[in-house]
Amino acid sequence: MAPGVQAVGAYGLALSGVDSAASALVPAEPEWPTYTLVNTIGQTERLMDRLGDDRAELRLRSGGTILVDRAEARAEFVTPELLTADELVHPYLAPVAAVAARWLGRDSFHGGAFAVGDDVWGLLADREGGKSTTLAWIAAQGLPVVCDDMLVLEGGRPHAGPRVLDLRAEAAERLSAGNYLGIVGARERWRLALGEIPPGGRFRGWIFLAWGDDVAVEPVPASERLPRLTEHLGLRVPPLSPQRFLELAALPGWEFRRPHGWDRFEEAGSRLLAALGG
Repeated sequence: MAPGVQAVGAYGLALSGVDSAASALVPAEPEWPTYTLVNTIGQTERLMDRLGDDRAELRLRSGGTILVDRAEARAEFVTPELLTADELVHPYLAPVAAVAARWLGRDSFHGGAFAVGDDVWGLLADREGGKSTTLAWIAAQGLPVVCDDMLVLEGGRPHAGPRVLDLRAEAAERLSAGNYLGIVGARERWRLALGEIPPGGRFRGWIFLAWGDDVAVEPVPASERLPRLTEHLGLRVPPLSPQRFLELAALPGWEFRRPHGWDRFEEAGSRLLAALGG
């Protein structure tokens, strides 16, 4: 980093090698480690992910592998075709963030997060469960979206993700949001730019997205929160700190159910924000 130039990053990592994507990143804090992102063309045939104390090898669903080296603070993306810096930052950075989070003693979850006042809520959903669409609608209401693909927590504090989220065709059309990118990561994407994140938000709890015949926002019992969180761990390995994981599971949790389709989409979103005090 040149003298006098502000380092940028996401998920609590300063990033090198993606200068042209700086507008999608946030100012890096001095204590954030700097990870260098490198993209090379190649073919790999790894059958499973490998995670060690110093090195990780992660498969990409779209083809390729990510090689993460702890000592060198380096992530190499080996892909059939070169990726742009914007693609590296989102969506390809998310699994690197999960690996680095574990090495740094942080917690990570496949999910997003948004702020209502000073409170930040994690938003978790199964694949194609409407997470990004819900976050895009929340952003349209003027509320800050903290992250989309990966939620990284450090000492109860959420780290901001890249300042973009990607939508599918129908959601982009219905919400009149996003710029068409083409196929990125094995699917078509419409990219929506997100606003800045105000400092000082505290992590308050969890929203679990679900489909149902009616709109409902109901508390999730403590006995159910632990297994639900386990399903959304950023890495498919036991939590680094079981005690801290139990503390996260003890935070309030809500199940947000709504029907498929768009007829009651606005009503459902409004009900959720009302329950959270927004």
